[in-house]
Formats: sequence, structure tokens, C-alpha cells
Amino acid sequence: MKNQVQLITYVDRIGCNSISELEYMLQSKLNGLFGGVHLLPFYYPIDGKDAGFDPIDHMQIDSRLGDWNDLKSLAKTSEVMADLIVNHISAESSQFKDFLEKGSKSEFFDLVLTRDKVFSEDISEEEILKIYRPRPGSPFTKFQLKDGKELAVWTTFTSNQIDIDVNSNIGLAYLENILTVFQKAGVSMIRLDAAGYAIKKAGTSCFMIKETFDFIDDLTQKAKSKGIEVLVEIHSFYQTQIEIAKKVDYVYDFALPVLVLDTIFNANSSNLKNWLKIAPKNVITVLDTHDGIGVVDVASEGNRAGLIPDITLEKIVEQIHINSKDSSKKATGAAASNLDLYQVNCTYFEALGKDENAYLIARAIQFFVPGIPQVYYVGLFAGDNDMELLSNTNVGRDINRHYYSQEEIDAVLKSRFFNDFKKLILFRNEHSAFNGQFEVLDTLNNELQLKWKNEDTWAVLAINLSEMKLNITFSDEIEKEKALF
Repeated sequence: MKNQVQLITYVDRIGCNSISELEYMLQSKLNGLFGGVHLLPFYYPIDGKDAGFDPIDHMQIDSRLGDWNDLKSLAKTSEVMADLIVNHISAESSQFKDFLEKGSKSEFFDLVLTRDKVFSEDISEEEILKIYRPRPGSPFTKFQLKDGKELAVWTTFTSNQIDIDVNSNIGLAYLENILTVFQKAGVSMIRLDAAGYAIKKAGTSCFMIKETFDFIDDLTQKAKSKGIEVLVEIHSFYQTQIEIAKKVDYVYDFALPVLVLDTIFNANSSNLKNWLKIAPKNVITVLDTHDGIGVVDVASEGNRAGLIPDITLEKIVEQIHINSKDSSKKATGAAASNLDLYQVNCTYFEALGKDENAYLIARAIQFFVPGIPQVYYVGLFAGDNDMELLSNTNVGRDINRHYYSQEEIDAVLKSRFFNDFKKLILFRNEHSAFNGQFEVLDTLNNELQLKWKNEDTWAVLAINLSEMKLNITFSDEIEKEKALF
């Protein structure tokens, strides 16, 4: 993966109707801004109950967006990342329908993970409570087969997302076939979606257990044998990120978004500085994604302290709600359906009170910490919370999944804010210092100074948090020192 800013987007929510239109936009209006693009699920159908993360057919591009040849064309001009949804298939898939029709005689019987494949006897309430849940409710849904028999099926996320048995031969073949299709289409990197939940074992939390690490390692090796790099998506206690980073190409730095908010809200860089001392370096950095702003990634776990004291974290969450004028409250927790328990649903721009200066400072921090920066399409345009879409769907994360028109995009591209943001993106992409060594300079906690040095080139980010002033200086071949802001 290129050490340049990457875009993460849905094909059809960024003013485009197809993959070919997105390719054109990246070569025209957004030319030079991104070294690659992470396409959020483009499989059939893109408008399922979980915005494509419940594919009926993982190996078919939704025809409304194009086909595999269109993706292959895009891959020739931009590095492409795609999601490998490892944990589940849709309840409307042909495989699950065949399972319901034929039961144990179905060729897909071993693909579907039923409760009795993990628990030989009926599960106790105590064992259920051990299972780590990303969302409210039971991890099982009862389905009736055609012959009248009723089976409890693992549905970790929603009743429309049927967990697969990744330990079965057919489960492994299912994932490997998707990898082969990706390889032929020129996909250079995959994100393992929901990989932390893929392995279930009685008597455990069924989340990021030892066997899960082994599974991720094995799948990573299979992908790399096809020339595909691997990014693992795990929202968990920060030590888990550190451990999983040792086994894969990249992990997300999901701790960063809240640590940046902490730094700005409290004019104190100490927690961020402490994280940068121990954080893995093979990371994709984000401030926002198609999901919410993660809390669990910095929180305590049991008697283990988190990256931010829990009382401070509670105040940060409350400040997000205040800054968004409580619109984020309407999309978080029990206020809307299909929600993660560990996230606040809000655009990052609204989380910062729509303060353009604070937002630019946040992005500057993201671009200067170690890792490859990824910018979500709503964040690219400094988007507001989409309360109309939230109202229409009652899906909390839709508050941050706006459908942009070309007219909306053109208006943002002409703004003074975007001119500054573009300048920052191009600087991160082009200055050679970011291929060198990183250093956190010693400052008071109301300041933050980050430096990159590569032989004779260097770049320094200096922020006065008390006054919210941003300064970026860097070496220039002719003038030796210049200022970006």
C-alpha cells in the first residue's frame, strides 16, 4: 500500500452511480488526493439491511454499480481495497435458503453455524452472558426448516446476517473462492470485516480468543500467497490491537479518533503522547469511518486501565453530544436500531462542533502520526449529521452515511476550508519526510509537536492547544524552511 492518504467510500454515496464514474472522479475532481481507495461493500445487493455488509452474493458486484471488469479498470489507476466479510452471509442468500429447504441434506449445511455445533447441550444463561456482544440481544436466531425442525443459528450481528462455520471445509472454501475472485480483479488489499467474531468456542467470550488469532493468521497467509495485503478490523481493548498487529500487514488505529478529541477538548496531549509510545506502526489511521466513533478502543477492560480514564471518556462522549446539539444522541445507544454498543454515531466534523479550525487540526494530527491515513468520504467533505436519512431508516450509523450529489460536492470543493484541507492532503502525499523516522518532541501538555525526518528532509507539526493554533513547517530544497500553515 502506498504511503499516501487513502479514501474510504461507498461507490453510490459520493455523487457517483457506478464504479466507472468513481474512477473518473478520482482522476478529475479529486485528482492527486488519494493513493488508493477502499470501496465499501459493492456486492449484491448494496442496499441490504446492513448497507452491503449482508451480501446475498459476495462474488457478484451489484449490477447497478458495474461488474468485475469495471473494478479491474479502477485497480489500474488506484490501489483498491475491498471487504472480505468473513463472519456471515445474508439470510436471503441461495446458500441459506438451500439450508432451510433441505436441512442436513443441503450441500451448505456445514456452512451455516448452528448453536449445537458449538454447544453440545442446551446453553446455560451463564454461558450466554460470557459471549461478547457487539449489539443488544441474543447471539442466536431460531429458524424453522421446511421439515418443521427448528434450529438456533448464530447471528452475531442481526437476524439477517447468518454466521458461517469458518472451521468447516466448505466455510474455508467459501472464503478462499472470494480471495481468488478479488485477485483476478486486481484487488491489492482486503479488510477482514468482523474477523474478531469468526471463531466460537464454548466457555469463552467467542471474541478474539486464541483460536481467532490463529484463524486470522491462516487467512492472512492465504491472502498474501495471492499477492493481497491484509487489514484487520477489530474494535477492542487496545492491547488486543497491539497483539494482532504482530500477525498481519495492517490494523486500524481505532484509538486515535477519541484520543484526538481528548487532546482538543481538554487542551491536553498527554494521553495521545502516551499512546504514541506504544502504538503499533503498521496501522491505517482514521478519524471517521462508515461506523461510529469507537469508545471501547480507549476504555478500560475489567480491572485493566484504558488509554483514557473512564471518567474523562464519559465527558468526551457527552461533549460530542453537546457539540452536535444532541443529534448524535438520537443515533446512539438504544435510540436507534442495529447499533454497536461501543460507538457514538456522529460525523467527526459535528463531534468537533463544526469548527473548521479544530477539524483541520484534527486531520493534521492524523496525517502526522505513524501509519497510512484513510479519510472517509463524509469526512472529506466535512459533512453534517444526516438527520433525514437517520429518520428514514432508524439505523444509527446512517447519520454518517450521507448520499452526496455532484452539486453538493462541487460546493464543498470551492470552499476555503477544502482548499486548506486539500493543501494538507497533498503535503502528506508528496513530502519525502513521511518516509523517514517519526519523533514526538518534548513539550508541555498544552502543546503537541510531531516531527518526521528523512535524511536531509523534515516536517514538523506544532499545535498550541490552549490557543488552537496550527503551524506546519518543513524543509524545502531551495528555501530550506517553509510554512504550510
